[in-house]
Amino acid sequence: MNEPIRLLVTSDVHGLIYPYSYADGSVQKQGFGQLYTLVQSLRTENTLLLDNGDSLAGSPLSFFHYLKHADEISPITAIMHEMQYDYINVGNHDFNYGEDALMMHLQNVGAPCITNNYLFRGVPYGPNYVIREIAGKKLALIGVTTQYTPHWENPAHIKHSRFEDAFENLKKNVELVKKLEKPDYIIALYHGGFERDFKTGYLTEEDTGEDEGIQMMRMIPDLDILLAGHQHHSLCGTYNNIVYTETSAYGMDLACVDIDPDTGKIEARMIPGDGKTDDSVLSPVQKEEDECQLWLDQTLGTSNVNLKITDENDARLHKSQLITFFNQVQMEATGAEISATALFLNCTGFNPQITMRNLISSYVYPNTLTVKKMTGKILREYLEKDAEFWSIRADDTIGVDPSHDFPTPQHYNYDMLDGVDYTIKVSNPIGQRITSLTYQGKDVEPDQEFTVCINNYRAAGGGNFSMIKNCPTVSVNLSSMVELLAEYILKHKVIDFEPVNNISVIK
Repeated sequence: MNEPIRLLVTSDVHGLIYPYSYADGSVQKQGFGQLYTLVQSLRTENTLLLDNGDSLAGSPLSFFHYLKHADEISPITAIMHEMQYDYINVGNHDFNYGEDALMMHLQNVGAPCITNNYLFRGVPYGPNYVIREIAGKKLALIGVTTQYTPHWENPAHIKHSRFEDAFENLKKNVELVKKLEKPDYIIALYHGGFERDFKTGYLTEEDTGEDEGIQMMRMIPDLDILLAGHQHHSLCGTYNNIVYTETSAYGMDLACVDIDPDTGKIEARMIPGDGKTDDSVLSPVQKEEDECQLWLDQTLGTSNVNLKITDENDARLHKSQLITFFNQVQMEATGAEISATALFLNCTGFNPQITMRNLISSYVYPNTLTVKKMTGKILREYLEKDAEFWSIRADDTIGVDPSHDFPTPQHYNYDMLDGVDYTIKVSNPIGQRITSLTYQGKDVEPDQEFTVCINNYRAAGGGNFSMIKNCPTVSVNLSSMVELLAEYILKHKVIDFEPVNNISVIK
């Protein structure tokens, strides 16, 4: 009786290596360190170790490396090389630091990238498929990533990159490999998620093509296994006779798929992390981690305003002054009349003594800024889309609409604007919730024009804010927001301003 063929899959680890929080040092069951330990305990001679993308960006260590050591191999690359991956895929966040950073990673990680629908300088980066024979069975692996990346990414970071439709690419290559190779199993590694409810088939998000997992399993029946990611859910099961998995974020779990070569039975399970790490695998990257910790504890300035976040929901409902501060920085950096920003998940805010740790823990993305010219009509459409974030709950209070919590938390898609005053009446029908909108004390007219500063994600229409994408671009600031925040605090030393309460969210 043969040992099972085993697929171990990581995804969306987002640059985390160590099992602790950079915000407060608390122990967290996360990171490549604990994944290494899990993999070592489960690996057999019949195992393939796969990574499904979004490995490079998203942690203070990855950001520090990008700022201070961009010409060196990343600690994330180094530890993935030590883990001895068999194949890897790319995700949308792997482009956050630009093509040079991604190429350095792909060329030094020690595993082939098999993403076929990602084209670099006009050529698919990965092959149409790869074949591996294990335990007398022929496995075909095909890698694809969400084609929606250009809707989020800084254009300078994907200058030579193109993305084909993931579904069409996968369908084509499944047909190709079945015809030419006749494999026993066809396995898709897909950096994308599931756009529909598994039971009802109803869309759980706008059908933009960002996530196509259900369509793949419905329309490509020759698939045997679909290994998904991107949405950060811990899932496994069978749909339309296709076994699927999706890992949660930050290396908190590991997907394990076992194929019995004798019976053909396929079993999938999710294995949660236990926080255990092997110091020997961490030691080669410890020097840069220590440098990062010192950098994070640098004091940049002080604040006389309460910029701490203790309740994220309240901070959105009543607009935390941290948002006011972010918008002040954006307006000073760009000269825009209006500024918009969001409060990200798990944002901690700033202590009275502001450190880089505060900045990194509060603004977790390497966003840059874009100034768009908007008419009053477009500005109102923008705010109406924004207002869809809220709904009236069963207990007659205002809460986050379920569409922004499931299937993926999208709290970053609620922007708060400074420079205008407005009221959102949540009980009104969608599209009719902005009951007042004024600029400098006067009602905003439909043909009035404004310069509006937003991040590069929103400027590209990210979050389905399609009304913004086609607005004329006035200027672009390619410094990251963390850099701009640090420069502002170092320049002003003391943050002190009158609180601005310009947004009313009412029932």
